[in-house]
Amino acid sequence: MLHGNTQSTYLRFPCPAPGRLEDLKRRFFATPLQALLSLISLAIMVFVVWKLLNWAIFSAVFTTSGGPEACQAAGGACWSVIAARWRIILFGLYPFEEQWRSALACVAVVVMTVLSCIPAFWTGRRIALVWGAGTGLYYVLMKGGVPGLAYVGEEAWGGLALTLFIFVTTCLIGFPLAICLALLRRSELPWISRTTGLIIDGVRSLPLISILFTFAVVLPFALPQWLQGDKLYRVIIGSALFFSAYQAEIVRGGMQGVPAGQEEAAMALGMSYWQRISRIVLPQAMRNALPATINQFVISFKETSLVVIVGFFEILASGNAAYGTGEWRFAYVEVYAFIASIYFIFVFSLSRYGAFLERRMSLGER
Repeated sequence: MLHGNTQSTYLRFPCPAPGRLEDLKRRFFATPLQALLSLISLAIMVFVVWKLLNWAIFSAVFTTSGGPEACQAAGGACWSVIAARWRIILFGLYPFEEQWRSALACVAVVVMTVLSCIPAFWTGRRIALVWGAGTGLYYVLMKGGVPGLAYVGEEAWGGLALTLFIFVTTCLIGFPLAICLALLRRSELPWISRTTGLIIDGVRSLPLISILFTFAVVLPFALPQWLQGDKLYRVIIGSALFFSAYQAEIVRGGMQGVPAGQEEAAMALGMSYWQRISRIVLPQAMRNALPATINQFVISFKETSLVVIVGFFEILASGNAAYGTGEWRFAYVEVYAFIASIYFIFVFSLSRYGAFLERRMSLGER
């Protein structure tokens, strides 16, 4: 009886796993050669981290009291350029006395985005209200022309405010257009599906730079004066078209992942086409396409820097102007590091929110 339970006892209580120190020893110090390589790699990492900290913090200059000369004498990072030129980086050519409006416009966009990420606002009416109020408030603050706010034309918009505006409006226009293109490409009528596919493939075959240049410079020659509009809005339309072409394929891939039997069951229940799409197909398709969609948002945010080629003063161009003067020309690394940190904050926030949605929808377990 005792011997019969011996095997089950061993199976029930396996040997304990090795501790953390034993695991590190097995991974990095299993042999003398592996231990030597691990120590050399660790020494290099410590040296690089120390050099970076010494340049960025310990030997850096943070105040503007000594001017550019103090930075050159210190030998570390010159964060004084950020303290002296941050207005140009964040607000570009926007009038100095009105830059508080640009700052409030950025806050309005960020608040609108945060509210859109809260599940309590995930209804059509609430999302439309949030996005309509957010974009409307941004436009009124930036352009003015109403009592109490001086008029500022789009040609004077710049910096972070312009980058956020282009990104938000591109997604706001491009995402619904992408859903429409995906549905048209799934049409049972060949001439609709093939024509839509030709449009999508044609747009995706072109670089974004060429599309922006076409909409900003070439398109006005083919349109009447009353239909041309402002260059900024033409660029946004071109960017939204480019976004929608890629996002349409992402949405269509998500739709193909929905089992056909679910749509057939909805048809058997007497649901109309739009009821099947809005209640059965699209919710599951967007869940399937969520990782690729977040990635597309990240790419679109970074691609806003390309509008500089058509004459817009977005945040990267503003950064170039911040160190472009003779006295701060040596501090370009610090300016680009500051701009990179802004991009990182927004991109990292998008990626973390995407991970949150994946956990909420249990994508990782399927």
